Amino acid sequence: MIATSTNKNIKEPRITLVGAGPGDADLITLKGVKALQTADVVLYDALVNAELLELAPAHATKIYVGKRSGDHSYSQDAVNKLMIDYAINYGHVVRLKGGDPFVFGRGFEELDYAASYSIPAQVIPGISSSIGVPGMQHIPVTHRGLSESFWVVTGTTANHQISPDLYQAAKTNATVVVLMGIHKLAEIAEIFKSEGKSKLPVAVIQSGSTKEEKVAIGIVDTIVEIVEEKKITSPALIIFGEVVSLHPQFAPIKEFYDIIAQE
Repeated sequence: MIATSTNKNIKEPRITLVGAGPGDADLITLKGVKALQTADVVLYDALVNAELLELAPAHATKIYVGKRSGDHSYSQDAVNKLMIDYAINYGHVVRLKGGDPFVFGRGFEELDYAASYSIPAQVIPGISSSIGVPGMQHIPVTHRGLSESFWVVTGTTANHQISPDLYQAAKTNATVVVLMGIHKLAEIAEIFKSEGKSKLPVAVIQSGSTKEEKVAIGIVDTIVEIVEEKKITSPALIIFGEVVSLHPQFAPIKEFYDIIAQE
């Protein structure tokens, strides 16, 4: 049951879903900043940079609602109900989500829930880590002559299994960006090996765009070992594709395999 208030000074309820970007606070959109500046309540996820909370007014209530690998402080149902409860009782709720709300962010579920209570809701897109993080490492997800398309795939489904889409993606020449798959990297690498792609370039980027960023560059055959050596863990994304060969760190790897091929 949603609580309601009799306070006549309560503002009209409204909700704004805001994409916070991949981590660097400066990567939020100007429209996202403006939304935060008018917030009465901010419900924020674990991957949101805490600096962004300072953009909200001093009176605004700020509530952490978890939502990251291994940390589900609130169920999606609980988040939905909180969002409605605070909108009805306080006014403008900003639902601040890492990356983009509609790229594995379950944003439409929240939008749909708001509509079920006839509460106006707006969506402000954010830079998805699936595109922004590779780009900041000078890895284009598409590049003429190397990749004409890209897949963005979850590494782990709701039932903790490898996504069936990965098996299909591995058959293509597209760039494949895997989110939430670092803990299944070895299994995912085997999928690409089974398609004869053991020498395909791979990048793994942890905490992209932040001070904690770590990068591992290799090929399908070696990436698991390199990731273990660098102690890379979540949050991290994986990029499979020839476009990774454009990263400066790949040059010595290519040179090494070119020499072996000549022997």
